[in-house]
Amino acid sequence: MLFNSFEFFVFLPVVFILYWFVCNKNLGLQNALVLIASYFFYGWWSWKFLLLLILSTLLDYAYGFMVASADRRKAKLFLWLSIVNNLGILAVFKYYNFFAKEFSQLFNSLGWHTNPVLLNIALPIGISFYTFHGMSYVFDIYRGKQQPVRNYVDYAVFVSFFPLLVAGPIERAGHLLPQVQQKRVFNYSQAVAGCRLILWGMFKKVLIADNLAGTVDEIFKNPREYGAVSLILGAVAFSFQIYCDFSGYSDIALGTAKLFGFELLSNFRFPYFSRDIAEFWRRWHISLSSWFRDYLYIPLGGSKNGKLMA
Repeated sequence: MLFNSFEFFVFLPVVFILYWFVCNKNLGLQNALVLIASYFFYGWWSWKFLLLLILSTLLDYAYGFMVASADRRKAKLFLWLSIVNNLGILAVFKYYNFFAKEFSQLFNSLGWHTNPVLLNIALPIGISFYTFHGMSYVFDIYRGKQQPVRNYVDYAVFVSFFPLLVAGPIERAGHLLPQVQQKRVFNYSQAVAGCRLILWGMFKKVLIADNLAGTVDEIFKNPREYGAVSLILGAVAFSFQIYCDFSGYSDIALGTAKLFGFELLSNFRFPYFSRDIAEFWRRWHISLSSWFRDYLYIPLGGSKNGKLMA
């Protein structure tokens, strides 16, 4: 299910009414409803890949307890198992066909003719986001920043909260899990702010990005048929298209979360007003760049004090 679909505009008010008017007195029921709604939201696209989401969630939920072991050798072993499992899922479903084709072309250029076996499956929507959620949770437990969550529903909501599943932002356990575990009370101002964000996101996604997409695709498909000015305008239009598409989805996600009493991490901060490339990447898809900084760059020694395998 996509945010800019008719189904979503039926789904959202139904879940909102049940959440605040039926389950509002019981936190456990609220979280159970959010989880069921999230699985329905994801399963609307493909129930087969919903099983993959559930399997990934169960694995990291279990690894969390193992990584919390006082035996550091055992903790490190299960940390590596979590890394291998999560990256393995990404490699198979997202990157296998790409690398199979590239290596096949390389071998063919060397005179070794190959016929690669390709997977005839669609890419699961949001696979990177829920995989990174699970990995960050296990990393944080290993580093002593997070305690294992005993309530599976609470953890599953953190991984698969439906506003996050399509396009992020990538949340941290230390930021979202406490919100999942504490009682939430309807806040009118927060809900109004959420509706404004949803409308602003829809404006960027539907009215700007989707309308620019046709023009951009036509220019990029036949660049020889256009002059220099048209090509420059096409490149500028493309920059606005990808920004409004991605940031529009993120705004809808943040606004939808506010309707249910959650505050998510900001993902874009006016990147095209940056002074240089470094600042641009700090403002573009903030949750992803900070994830790589905290869980890959620094642990591998990027800050000259790598700690991942300590």
